[in-house]
Amino acid sequence: MTSEPLFDGDVVIAGGGLAGLTLALAMDQAGLSVAVVDALELSEQLAPEFDGRASALAYTSWRMFEALGVAEHLHEHAQRIEHILVCDGRPYGGTRPGGPGPHTLHFDRREISPGEDGEPLGWMAENRRSRQALVRALQARPAIRLFAPVKADCYEHCQGGIDLVLEDGARLSGKLLVACDGRFSRLRRQAKVRTTGWFYGQKGIVATVRHAEPHNGTAYEYFLPAGPFAILPLTDNRASLVWTEADTVADALKDAPDEVFQQELEDRFGDFLGEVRVEGPRFTYPLGLTYAEEFCADRIAFVGDAARGIHPLAGQGFNLGIRDAAALAEVCGEAKRVGLDIGAVTTLRRYADWRKFDSATLAVGTDFFNRLFSNDFDPLRQIRGLGLSLVDKIPPARRFFMRQAGGETGDPPRLLKGQRLDAA
Repeated sequence: MTSEPLFDGDVVIAGGGLAGLTLALAMDQAGLSVAVVDALELSEQLAPEFDGRASALAYTSWRMFEALGVAEHLHEHAQRIEHILVCDGRPYGGTRPGGPGPHTLHFDRREISPGEDGEPLGWMAENRRSRQALVRALQARPAIRLFAPVKADCYEHCQGGIDLVLEDGARLSGKLLVACDGRFSRLRRQAKVRTTGWFYGQKGIVATVRHAEPHNGTAYEYFLPAGPFAILPLTDNRASLVWTEADTVADALKDAPDEVFQQELEDRFGDFLGEVRVEGPRFTYPLGLTYAEEFCADRIAFVGDAARGIHPLAGQGFNLGIRDAAALAEVCGEAKRVGLDIGAVTTLRRYADWRKFDSATLAVGTDFFNRLFSNDFDPLRQIRGLGLSLVDKIPPARRFFMRQAGGETGDPPRLLKGQRLDAA
């Protein structure tokens, strides 16, 4: 005889990462009963170890964090992004300084949000700080049930609902199961939803650096022969470095002696921010593209990296998960208010249709730009450099790209406009 479920409600979320926790808050605000399962302990305390990663939050994502009560816990640890500078990197090595090249595309937030206190292009925060803020916001929502650390095993359909079965045999029952369990989603595989994609033969080297000169809230993305090299501003005169290299080179650099790594860093970074030094450990992550053929299955929705994983060059990975959460919570909240089944195929198709165009646009765009810029063919370098300079001289084009990256094009969900889902 099957034991009583530990939870019997509307939504069960498998995965308590950044996207999963954001979704839980949004679903709760939309009037749904929610449970979250994660393999890690969910604590507001910062773990002594961290994975080095930081994420850019688009300005619409920040609006959503404000509406969900997360921003108040994150604000002191988040850095405003006032400018983004995209360019081909200068050749480096020997006495050549590296750093940004002569052809640039400059995005200035004052073009779309004038005034000294206008809305920035986005915010940068270390992932561990974002997770801490999300957990604190969840602690203020006692209706959200947290099950951690426990591991999900599989799901089973039942009459009018779906059960998530944990490794110890316990069950959580809901009308809808949401897979937020990452790029290699176990639940997506069980649902037999295929993915398309590939690895780039590249890894991202991630580290935090401190530099002598202030960054003034400027994010730099310049392209070297091996791939993008991003310098993303953090608080306290620091930056998050995402440095793309071929797999073998990235592994060698990760394990290189400090003095060797420092020299390689300086060759590429340049001296435009003065002396630069690595703080903390280095990490590497394989880079690739994965895209699910479907964003939903029978009573299951896929959110965040479980739906798609893209190259980090545009800094949009976490933002796509936030937009997924905003759309799914709004669709399910509206369905429940009018007495519809939140797990029905008609409900989930609304979510999938809402999210697929934005997701496909960014997946194709990041793949194209990574392939276009990850080479050192001189004629192509000249052409793409001139292309950057040309777009830089067309204000409507600059504003379009800023709004596209900010998540403001098309028909954004209410949370991305800063509107609460429980408002009348």
